[in-house]
Amino acid sequence: MNTIEKQNENQTAATQEPTPTAQSYVSPEVNIYETPDGYVLEAEMPGVNKTGLDIAVEANTLIIQGRRSQVDLKADLLYRESGSEDYRRVFELDPAIDTARIEAKLEQGVLTVRLPKSERAKPRKVTVTD
Repeated sequence: MNTIEKQNENQTAATQEPTPTAQSYVSPEVNIYETPDGYVLEAEMPGVNKTGLDIAVEANTLIIQGRRSQVDLKADLLYRESGSEDYRRVFELDPAIDTARIEAKLEQGVLTVRLPKSERAKPRKVTVTD
């Protein structure tokens, strides 16, 4: 997985080392499908629940952020393959997408976002008259 660093505003661009207050994110893996009515985006975000999910549309940009819920097992960690970083992914949207009708559903760690095309962007059949 790809990791993105959100740097502290006080840190200069010339500094290569992140500050202790820098937030680390993991890019969730996604699948994107095109349907006749729009697009479907599926993002794998295990450990995220509805309260830890934040989806925003700003101008032509879709921003998905997910905070993993921390589970306290009252045990010492011996081995870990999955990180504890939060998720963040940003997508540039096609202007043909009707942003007012975007829908999202989170089920068993998979986020499904439906991005409908606007009516004027959908192909239509023109009838020929006599």
